[in-house]
Amino acid sequence: MAEQVVLVTGTGGGIGAACARGLLEDGNKVTALDVKPVHESVLNAASEENYIALNVDVSSLDACRDAVNQTVDKFGRIDAVCHFAAIHSTLNWEDVSSEEFNRVLEVNVVGSFHIAKAAGEWMKDNGGGAICLTSSGSVQASGVGGGSGRGGPAYVTSKAAIYGLNRSLARSLGPHNIRVNTVAPGATETPMIAEYTNQARENAANKSMLDRIGDPNEIADVARFLISDQARYVTGDVISASGGGSV
Repeated sequence: MAEQVVLVTGTGGGIGAACARGLLEDGNKVTALDVKPVHESVLNAASEENYIALNVDVSSLDACRDAVNQTVDKFGRIDAVCHFAAIHSTLNWEDVSSEEFNRVLEVNVVGSFHIAKAAGEWMKDNGGGAICLTSSGSVQASGVGGGSGRGGPAYVTSKAAIYGLNRSLARSLGPHNIRVNTVAPGATETPMIAEYTNQARENAANKSMLDRIGDPNEIADVARFLISDQARYVTGDVISASGGGSV
């Protein structure tokens, strides 16, 4: 595949770190975004020529636009975005506050719009590009939160909203040769499932047709395919990567 310049969010760990590392190891150039330090595995694959790291809160549109501008200043262009940055909420409907609910929506939904908008503004005047957002298998699983450590209504709602955002952006940006797709992971070995009880982990593994929890690299590979030229006729789609757990 041709070398790409890719902006990856959520690179402090989990799927975002796996995606950034894989892109770098395959000879691409990466701008790594997170509010936390970039994961060590990403740094080990990086060099001064192919990588920059930025501390960015995606809930700020100005910060997202600045990240795009710094990417273009460094590498001359931006070909794609892989957006994984998100926050979790395990509170059930009785315990979650309006403030918590809105905080999750601000990062997970508005943040997704901001990074796509910032990249799309540049791409539409420069030949197009590809954007991959992230939803969750918890939408199909109808997660309720509570003591299990699994996502509750705030998190599930935020990830369900990505379905609509994905379709709207794909329709809006398609005429500018910008593709927009979404990957929807099932339970994956990331910091986000650190609060799972042993029973919740067992249930998640049993729900998969492969009888296990996913690996971050397996989700990252789907996102990398969606931004590649191999997926040049794929847009507006949500691809489940749940080991069959969403079926």
